[in-house]
Amino acid sequence: MLTGREELDDRLPGAARAWLDEALADAAHAAGHPEDGTGHPPWELRFASAGRHCGPEHTDSVRALLLVAARAAPSVVSRLYAQGTAAERRAVLLALHRLDLGSAALPLVEDALRTNDTRLVAAAVGPYAATHLDAHGWRHAVLKCLFTEVSVEAVAGLTDRARGDTELGRMLEDFAAERTAAGRPVPADLRTVLALTATPAPAPTEES
Repeated sequence: MLTGREELDDRLPGAARAWLDEALADAAHAAGHPEDGTGHPPWELRFASAGRHCGPEHTDSVRALLLVAARAAPSVVSRLYAQGTAAERRAVLLALHRLDLGSAALPLVEDALRTNDTRLVAAAVGPYAATHLDAHGWRHAVLKCLFTEVSVEAVAGLTDRARGDTELGRMLEDFAAERTAAGRPVPADLRTVLALTATPAPAPTEES
């Protein structure tokens, strides 16, 4: 879960707060001065070094704040993801829903879901995926969580999207049958999601 600026200020020691102030100022400056192609702006270097200055427990939140302050464009977000470490990629994924990207960052979510890195899979199924993944992609994202043993609690919008989804229910039953046939346990989370698919979706409300 990402932490806001005020809460970070309460948790960070003085030197880290000062570093974050400077980093966010760099990011805000970059937001008003688009890249000219001569090199990466200073805030991107700070994005990479956030863990050393603010501690690993706050790194995701600090990196998300930098992305928002810089109003990072899709090309920048994609580059940071492509060139980043697993930890940097995770931070990018966690921040996607806070950025004005439209569906441009879907390839990053899809890339993360192709991995077996549970940190990336869990970060990929957040609010951005809930909003932008189509039904086919979202169903397979849920299955990916079950396959990699990522808790379905990480799946944003699970109840709303799974309720009444008979196709997802069929896929879950097939997955459970395959696991049983192979002598492998069926994840408890599967039964949780399967129960949601059996619950009728709410009827659309009439506009007055």
